[in-house]
Amino acid sequence: MVALLALVLFTQLAPFLAHAQNLGTAPALNRAVQGQQASQPEGAFLNMVNWVGNVIAPIGAALCVVMAVVSYAQGRGVMRWSLTGAGLLAISGLTRLIEFWITRGTGGVQ
Repeated sequence: MVALLALVLFTQLAPFLAHAQNLGTAPALNRAVQGQQASQPEGAFLNMVNWVGNVIAPIGAALCVVMAVVSYAQGRGVMRWSLTGAGLLAISGLTRLIEFWITRGTGGVQ
């Protein structure tokens, strides 16, 4: 109950603690946020999202495929590994698709 209360208080106070940045019309993709370093909160968040969508999820999907093959060879079920791998690829694909839509929608790279 205390953790839930702390979470509610944090979500109420977070907007006051955040520092916004105006990017204008250009999206900040494949680099740290304009005017920020990767070590600052905005750049660090962007790098974390790119890392999860472009590195962690595809590697996790490949490992799930390997585990599905190993489970099949041992005569166990493979559905959980297959679904997890497909879900990780979907996360990676959606991240790239949103990035593409943002770039095309703002008149960025064609």
